[in-house]
Amino acid sequence: MPRKPLIAANWKMYKTPAQAQEFFKNFLPLVANHERDEIVVCPSFTSIPVVVAAATGSGVAVGAQNMHFADEGAYTGEISPLMLKAIGPTHVILGHSERRQYFAETDELINKKLKAALQHQLIPIVCVGEVLAEREAGKTNDVLTRQTRGVLAAITAAEAAPIVIAYEPVWAIGTGKTATPQIASDAHAVIRAEVAKLLGKETADAMRILYGGSVKPDNAAALMAEEQIDGGLVGGASLDPQSFAKIVNY
Repeated sequence: MPRKPLIAANWKMYKTPAQAQEFFKNFLPLVANHERDEIVVCPSFTSIPVVVAAATGSGVAVGAQNMHFADEGAYTGEISPLMLKAIGPTHVILGHSERRQYFAETDELINKKLKAALQHQLIPIVCVGEVLAEREAGKTNDVLTRQTRGVLAAITAAEAAPIVIAYEPVWAIGTGKTATPQIASDAHAVIRAEVAKLLGKETADAMRILYGGSVKPDNAAALMAEEQIDGGLVGGASLDPQSFAKIVNY
């Protein structure tokens, strides 16, 4: 079975519920009847209910940008998988580079969140990727191997089926730099090879690996043409309905 591409919008800390509703009013007509790719929009927590309502019946799925690993507890300011399940998203982004950079998230913590997402039937989009200093030091493959191994620790092949991995060259996020399709494809191959070592070739061949470094309407087609690239995790370019629709319709 060929891997169905997934295009996910990560809105980060943008858009009020009213702005999210307005986005969907303009976006949905542009992707009506689109079946080639799975489309997921990940708004901030406060907009999830509005987005779930707006997306109902459209074929567009909704995700959260983060979650805690515990079902409940004394974790002020956190959102649990049970809370997410109660308001309707089907996907969750875990271990985004900004969570690692600004909130000190480790592979070990991300692994705990991943296990919780799987337990609660939330489809995890798990992020890995190297920063500029690591790339310039020739450590890209080491970083990708280590992070992939860390986030997938103690996950079985049977459990791994829903997992999506997103490769984020951190040096290309918000900088306007983009990994060339070849650089991105090579990185995806490193990740897939590590998944094969951990979980077997069949699981690795079936797992979707998205590219997440400054995906835009003008580079989407070239990136998606690479056999190793199974879609995109789109940041800034997903905030505008016309721009995100162009990426979806590459």
